[in-house]
Amino acid sequence: MATALVLVLTAVTSACSTRSADWNDSAYEIAGGGSNGVYDAYGTELAHELSESLGVRVAAEETAGSVDNLLRVSSGEALLGFAQGDAAADAVAGVGAFDEALPVTAVARLYDEYLHVVVRADSEIDTLADFAGRTVSLGAENSGVNVIAARALDAAEVDITTITDPQLDLGESIDALERSDIDGFFWVGGIPTPGIAELATTTPVRLVPIEQTWVATINARYSDAYRPSDFPVGLYGLDESTTTMAVPNYLVTSAATPDGVVRDVLTRLFEARTAIARQVPVASLLDRRQAIFTGPVDLHPGAIEYYRDQRD
Repeated sequence: MATALVLVLTAVTSACSTRSADWNDSAYEIAGGGSNGVYDAYGTELAHELSESLGVRVAAEETAGSVDNLLRVSSGEALLGFAQGDAAADAVAGVGAFDEALPVTAVARLYDEYLHVVVRADSEIDTLADFAGRTVSLGAENSGVNVIAARALDAAEVDITTITDPQLDLGESIDALERSDIDGFFWVGGIPTPGIAELATTTPVRLVPIEQTWVATINARYSDAYRPSDFPVGLYGLDESTTTMAVPNYLVTSAATPDGVVRDVLTRLFEARTAIARQVPVASLLDRRQAIFTGPVDLHPGAIEYYRDQRD
């Protein structure tokens, strides 16, 4: 069972007086991700900031990732969640992993995530085609990783049915690669991803390149959510740059979330950006001018009010 880091702080009078009356005495959940990823770290820090400043009870929960998070947010189980832009686009359209359109809205575009295809440095695997007939983790069930891995393999014309996929989360994938139980794994996350950075200190790794023509193919077939990118030299101990693709990451909430709650979340998210970035470097990429670009996922009405107020 996923464990929760519950941050319960007694509200001081000044904190309570500045929060919206739309909050109640419930315990709120932020749907994060696996314990070795950026979602979990970002969610934990945001939960702390909201709890401390607003005097509400907020927990950062471990989850399977984007698809799981979108389901939790739409059902009201989670107040907030992190989701890849491609999975979020599928959710509001009711396609892909989603049987029907979900009432999910965006709070902010946070940062871009990068597709990692990780193998051991001494692996014979050089291209995605080399994964045919191998054991490769394509991400946990109900994760955004699973979505993008299937799309990348399809664009590379790799028959996914020939791959043995144990459906491991990031932590399990790292452990399995370290033991040589798998030939590689897919991951989508901010850079550096803490778990992969730690793995690279004990087990040298390589990143399998994603050809840039595949990005155009994937965009044409799906939600046009991706852009060509690359990993910089030095990341995870790499001595050369590797091509990949990036996808935006959103903070999402249910369409039913009260406007005042969303405004309070955004106020604290931006005010605490520097503090959060000390623990989660990608938090420094949060930009108010870029945060509004969440299409095709609509901004929550409370978010629209917040961003308009900031322009005045």
